[in-house]
Amino acid sequence: MGSRLNLNYAYIAGFLDGDGSLMLQLKLRADSVQGIRFMATICFYQDTRHEHPLQWMQKVLGCGYLSRRRDGMTELRINGYAKVQHVLLLLTPYLRFKKAQAAALISACTLLEKKFIRDMKPTELQKLVDLMFEIKAQNYKSKSAISKNDVLKRLGLTP
Repeated sequence: MGSRLNLNYAYIAGFLDGDGSLMLQLKLRADSVQGIRFMATICFYQDTRHEHPLQWMQKVLGCGYLSRRRDGMTELRINGYAKVQHVLLLLTPYLRFKKAQAAALISACTLLEKKFIRDMKPTELQKLVDLMFEIKAQNYKSKSAISKNDVLKRLGLTP
C-alpha cells in the first residue's frame, strides 16, 4: 500500500509542477490588530470539463476545496499553514520544477504557525517578506499589485 501512495503523490506533484501554483499572499484584514494577514495557498487548475482529477487529488490529500470559475476552469485550493506545509512535505520529494518554491513556502508556514504576526521580530517579518517575493518571482504571473517596499511599509519595517 505504501508504494501506491507514493505513486499518487508523485502524480499530484507532477500536476502541481505543470498546472499548479504556490502562493504566499498578504491580505488586508479589518478584523485583526495589524490589519493584515499572510495566506498560504496551493492551487491546482483544470478545465471544468475535466475536473475529475482534481476531485481525486482532493480525496487523496484529504483537504482542499473545489471552485468553478466563470472562465471554465476549476481550482482545487488548499489553504492554511498546517495543511499547506503537510501537503508540500508529502509532494516535495517528487517535485521537479517547484522544489525551491515549495521549500520557501514550507519555511514561511513553519514561521507563521509558531507565532502571530504581532509577536514576530522585525527580522522574522523581513524573512517572511523575502520568502513571499521569492515565491512570487517564480510564478508565471509574478506581477504584483503591491511592491516589496509597500509590504515592508505595511509591516512597519521601513523608517
